[in-house]
Amino acid sequence: MVRLFFGLELPEDLRGRIAALQAGIDRARFVAPEDLHITLRFIGEVDRRALRGLADAARSVRFAPLEVTLAGAGHFESRGRVNAVWLGVAPDPALAALRARLEAALAGAGLVDAERRRFRPHVTVARLTRGRPEEVRRWLAANALFRAAPFAVRRFVLFSSVPQAAPPRYCVERAFPDPG
Repeated sequence: MVRLFFGLELPEDLRGRIAALQAGIDRARFVAPEDLHITLRFIGEVDRRALRGLADAARSVRFAPLEVTLAGAGHFESRGRVNAVWLGVAPDPALAALRARLEAALAGAGLVDAERRRFRPHVTVARLTRGRPEEVRRWLAANALFRAAPFAVRRFVLFSSVPQAAPPRYCVERAFPDPG
């Protein structure tokens, strides 16, 4: 079994800039700079043999290069507790179209059920289990106006999550379009 998701890689300089923001929340599990990404579609645990079908479906997705801009900060919570802080992605019809094409290709091939959640592109900066609310509020306020220069996206990738003690590491399994 392997845990898979499709996503976008971030340029090295942007990963470095985000890494500089990874402080100020005790007990946060900050994402390693090399693992920072934007998730397009989470797949989950599948048999490794499913990788070929996923890659075949993704290979059919066509898109023109686009630019993505990170802007703003936010959080996800469950039962009133913050479980992640993130940097947002500025709304972009081209990115939404890429996500929709990928979703259609995967669903059309019978590989995934339709995604029920609204697509909210972001870069997870840290995961929390017991973060102090005041520290989270300070981090969010300090990064609310975050804005990075746009970066070019010419490919999306199929990532696998490599289980380790913690946190997981992400490996690129395939890139689309395939550079051949």
